[in-house]
Amino acid sequence: MKKIVFILIGLLSLIQLRAQSITEKWPELKTFHQVMSTTFHPAEEGNFKPIRERSGEMMDKATALADSKIPDGFATEGIKDAVKRLKADSKKLHELVKSGKADDKELFKALNALHDVFHEIVGLCRKENEHH
Repeated sequence: MKKIVFILIGLLSLIQLRAQSITEKWPELKTFHQVMSTTFHPAEEGNFKPIRERSGEMMDKATALADSKIPDGFATEGIKDAVKRLKADSKKLHELVKSGKADDKELFKALNALHDVFHEIVGLCRKENEHH
């Protein structure tokens, strides 16, 4: 049993190290994630104040990410496409917030879709990282 626990801890540590290496290579991805995590997780619990206050910042971070140089080894068409969608979807989310007409359900749907695109990017980066 102890052996299984140690193996699981080792695997989780490896996954964490890989995630860290992606954000170390691409600081704009890390900066975007910081805003995403501080807005998405409260929204999951019904607190939409953070996303309503920080949607413009999230849009700016997504734009900075899209305008940044994608690190060597990660500049695949799939990642480029996902980054473009992240930028466009963050702008749509911000416009939704600015309109003042979105209810929490509609706002969470847009935020959740943006969160999914972020995780798509991270997943594609991990996949590319495994090939190197």
